[in-house]
Amino acid sequence: MELKKIAELLKNWNNAEANKIEILPASGSSRKYCRVYYNNTTILAAFNENVDENEAYFSFTKSFLECNIPVPKVEYISADRKAYLVEDLGDESLYNLVVPSAGVLNDKVVEYYKKALNYLVKMQVLANKTIDYKLCYPVSKFNDDSIQWDLNYFKYNYLKLAKVEFNEYLLEKDFKKLKKYLLSFSMNYFMFRDFQSRNIIIKDNDTYFIDFQGGRKGPLTYDVASLLFQAKAMLPKLLKEELFDYYYKELSKTINVEPKGLIYSFKSFALLRTMQVLGAYGYRGYFEKKPHFIESIPFAIHNLIELLNDSNFPVELPHLKSIINSLEGPKNNLFEATDKLTVSITSFSYKKGLPVDPSENGGGYVFDCRSIHNPGRYEQYKTLTGKDKPVIEFFEKEDEMEHFLEHIFKLVNRSVEVYQNRNFKHLMVSFGCTGGQHRSVYSAERLSKHLKEKYDLNILLWHREQD
Repeated sequence: MELKKIAELLKNWNNAEANKIEILPASGSSRKYCRVYYNNTTILAAFNENVDENEAYFSFTKSFLECNIPVPKVEYISADRKAYLVEDLGDESLYNLVVPSAGVLNDKVVEYYKKALNYLVKMQVLANKTIDYKLCYPVSKFNDDSIQWDLNYFKYNYLKLAKVEFNEYLLEKDFKKLKKYLLSFSMNYFMFRDFQSRNIIIKDNDTYFIDFQGGRKGPLTYDVASLLFQAKAMLPKLLKEELFDYYYKELSKTINVEPKGLIYSFKSFALLRTMQVLGAYGYRGYFEKKPHFIESIPFAIHNLIELLNDSNFPVELPHLKSIINSLEGPKNNLFEATDKLTVSITSFSYKKGLPVDPSENGGGYVFDCRSIHNPGRYEQYKTLTGKDKPVIEFFEKEDEMEHFLEHIFKLVNRSVEVYQNRNFKHLMVSFGCTGGQHRSVYSAERLSKHLKEKYDLNILLWHREQD
């Protein structure tokens, strides 16, 4: 992301100049974003070399806005179509409101879910009539190949990487049966593809939608399943049923739909979506060694168990059901297979709630770093984190942080030794500060380094706000 390019975009768009540029954390794609401050306001600059994907995004945005579906406006597009300026909606996502609540949602958050489902119906039915599907990237329709890719993603990136035993012939037999059933449903509606709470931004008491450039034609219920069965959201079964019933009633106002068939479609696509998600967690966690993806695995497995043990699940999948049920309890691959004590160390922002404990222990140590001198108050450190050398040197110049960590090391050392002696499997330690960027990140890094040097442990380090 070149500063020169950003300056050029601003000048060509509004003859404006940037006062400050903040690089935003990378997502799972190759797109890059930064927040640009100018004239007492902000805008996002986006960079993506994939012009075909950009064209899909621009086209979908136009269709959604014409249908009064709230999405960020594209303000300016560069001549080469590889960079653009887009309305800045802020950072408050539905995910930020849901995950810290551990499945216990207040009425306001439930209302946001209903708003999102209401807009989804508009996307699927109203915008569906205006969208140019020839511009979809990488495919224009969710089809036989799409389903097979998701099934293979689960098999090779979760089951095989997690070393789960299964019979390949029997599993493929179940996959063929499931695929045939899924293909019996209409694939002629707009499919967002990644309709989940991270991609729903809360602003002005309304829900806005981002990251829909992977949209295509597809079934009605895949996106509903993506939202309601999102692993870490941990929506209670009764709430999922309430929200699905709300979706059905809203959909029925626009098209004729048979309720039993819609429920069966919802359950079967929820199974496919959850397997695809497990494939992603397996790849990012077991292969790329990113601990927060490993920590998400048990939540997805819980969803699979709920689905496949539902007496009203529409397809008999005996081998898949046997595989998933074998993962319940201590065999759920919560952490990398190891006999060592696992210590999860997390940095976080108090503004976004406490981290969820991925084990069954209900939590562990939570240390508040906000009393420590904050480098984030100074301009030269604002775009850095606790892993960057200037910030590390900032803390090393004063004794305050060292005294703070000295006491923490003693407490955690004691717990580690007792846990090892009693053959416990998991200890969680969290460090919080205002933004989850400097003090908490530095503290988590230091504890991880200390424990690695002193003990033989399996350490999972996650900087929640940075990752």
